[in-house]
Amino acid sequence: PPRQLIRSIDRFIEFEIPAIIVTNNNEVPDYLIQAATRRYISILRTPLSTTRAVHLLSEYLEEKFAPRTSMHGSLVDVYGIGMLFTGRSGIGKSEISLDLVERGHRLVADDLVIITKQAEKVLIGKGREIAQHVLEIRGVGLIDVRRIFGIRGIRMQKRVEVEVHLVDWENAKEYDRTGLEDKTTEILGVEIPQIMLPIHPGKNITVIAETIALNHLLKTYGYHAAREFNKRLKEYMMNKDEVPLYQDHEYLKKDKE
Repeated sequence: PPRQLIRSIDRFIEFEIPAIIVTNNNEVPDYLIQAATRRYISILRTPLSTTRAVHLLSEYLEEKFAPRTSMHGSLVDVYGIGMLFTGRSGIGKSEISLDLVERGHRLVADDLVIITKQAEKVLIGKGREIAQHVLEIRGVGLIDVRRIFGIRGIRMQKRVEVEVHLVDWENAKEYDRTGLEDKTTEILGVEIPQIMLPIHPGKNITVIAETIALNHLLKTYGYHAAREFNKRLKEYMMNKDEVPLYQDHEYLKKDKE
């Protein structure tokens, strides 16, 4: 091979290179193979263009080396919103997930949710491969959601967008009744909305979960029900004195007639 090529290859492999990827199915020079073999460097060849290969490799490496954590809970896709149900063991997370799947929503993971941070503010959740889409229902045992409900009842992964933290109802405790102040929780440095949901026997948590998802969609599009109601209430209180005056005027007018 030309001396210039040999010098270029020698300088190139002086670095600690784990592998060399040759794109566009280009021919690999014999001297490069010999030099790489001496330094135990793998050579890979692909028909992909350089731009496409770099893009796919970058995505793969970002996913593999992304910050990750695991959380005890259940992740369900409800109306396109990734809802992470958390709470103490035995509070009913799996039962709620099963009920949601039966109503047409999709299970992502149960018991242990693996969460990775794949972008600046994007959290992706999925289940363990060995136990993916398997629900543990106390008193019943393990349930394979995919076998029972089919492919429409599962997802492989989903963005985590809302945490619904289930707590036991306490009569003496005050709970949020307006929702004016949005509470958040932090996972891997990313803040997401958190709903503290007290539960007790007879409370339809499934319908409430669906409502939380729809309400989150409304907030995403700029409509905040609690704040809108608060705004209307303030306007009403400011103008409340005008209503009786208007009514009195109408009554007086009718009396004269």
